[in-house]
Amino acid sequence: MGMTTSNRKRSEECMSVNHTLSSPPSSNYHRKKPKFSSELTRPVSSSYGVVSRISRYPDTKPPFVREVHAPCRPKKFNLARKLSSFVSNTNDIMGNFLVRNYEKKKLSALGKCRLVSKKETVVIDLDGEENSDRRSDDSGVVEVVDVRDSDAKVEELDDMVIENGAQRRSPDSALTKAIVDLEEHDFSSVHVYKKLLEGVQRRTDAIQNLNFEIELNEKRRDTFQLLRPKKEIVEEVPFEPFIPLTDDEEHEVSRAFSTNRKKILVTHESSNIEIAGEKIRCLLPGAWLNDEVINLYLELLKERERREPKKFLKCHFFSTFFYKKLISGRDGYDYKSVRRWTTQRKLGYNLFDCDKIFVPIHQEIHWCLAVINKKDAKFQYLDSLKGKDNRVLKVLARYFIDEVKDKTGKDIDVSTWDREFVDDLPEQENGFDCGVFMIKYADFYSRGLGLCFNQEHMPYFRRRTAKEVLRLRAD
Repeated sequence: MGMTTSNRKRSEECMSVNHTLSSPPSSNYHRKKPKFSSELTRPVSSSYGVVSRISRYPDTKPPFVREVHAPCRPKKFNLARKLSSFVSNTNDIMGNFLVRNYEKKKLSALGKCRLVSKKETVVIDLDGEENSDRRSDDSGVVEVVDVRDSDAKVEELDDMVIENGAQRRSPDSALTKAIVDLEEHDFSSVHVYKKLLEGVQRRTDAIQNLNFEIELNEKRRDTFQLLRPKKEIVEEVPFEPFIPLTDDEEHEVSRAFSTNRKKILVTHESSNIEIAGEKIRCLLPGAWLNDEVINLYLELLKERERREPKKFLKCHFFSTFFYKKLISGRDGYDYKSVRRWTTQRKLGYNLFDCDKIFVPIHQEIHWCLAVINKKDAKFQYLDSLKGKDNRVLKVLARYFIDEVKDKTGKDIDVSTWDREFVDDLPEQENGFDCGVFMIKYADFYSRGLGLCFNQEHMPYFRRRTAKEVLRLRAD
């Protein structure tokens, strides 16, 4: 017998304030009473509600696609597990059927479980009863695996650990031992945590041992490197600037040093420089060099270049009087006084075509050398006592601009040229070898060589310079 309902609004009696809940129900209301079934397939007690629901679906069916708003209760299957053991003990036929269905469902669920990590976090549930709904620290979605109820997972976890979101081989089986112990004995989660902690500690000890061995080997390597003889970088010294004097040359120099002071030993015709006995004695040890010997030696260097232009750089050597004349003006500069010193008719070449221009500088009682290095675009100042004079470089820069302008009519810009006070040079260790250092700076630079000599070579250079002056030929 069916009932019909009306879509009308509720009556005024239902909406009335005076309506009470204690009013008796209408005569058409019938209370439904629970029906009991006598069949064996249905449980007689409401406590077996979980088993009854499982028995209705013996076959594996995919779950409904629905949004989960809350986690499942952790003790959902504990009641079924206790019920299965109870039914198996009573040897009930239907109980065995339910146990088989339960085991089938459990194995099917475990077969679908896998270790999944997100954001480098993995959770392995060793206590299925207490920690099945545990979440990772970074709120990542993690599938939980009940290791205690799965034999297959123990074999898979034997050699695998989860590290940084990827699977890698583990050097030890501490995790596996902990899982096996959990299978054999029903330990608590604290004991399993201690087992895992011991495994981590063993790995930490192994890493510390490796670090110690690495540090020890590095110290041994450093010790062996200290004991290994170091190869000194020896600069190749050219032979020509250090050719020893022969016996005849030594006797010639010795006679010149002991000759009459007024006797003219040599005369250089092109420069009209005469060297007498008293002039040559300035090359004896402990004496200061004079202008005549310095100017003659610089003239010999220029003649050496003309003889072998391919072997030496193209250079010009001013006399010791040039710089004094250049700064003789009222404002400390007078180009006109030296304008005719460098005409092409007098020199036979253009000054601005030279690679290097050497200017001897006499600082009262000390000799220095200034270089207009056109080849390297720099102005250089060489002092055997490591002195510096910015005025010299400024005057020479101004002179070179005026010289190019006067001889070619062109304006040259030297503002980008370097002004260098050479530090890496031989230093004098006494108060009388500055002149010898100065002429040897010019000698080596005109060869294109580095200054590979020192104070110990000064006695040799004095005698060699005397030999070259006497023979009017620089080697």
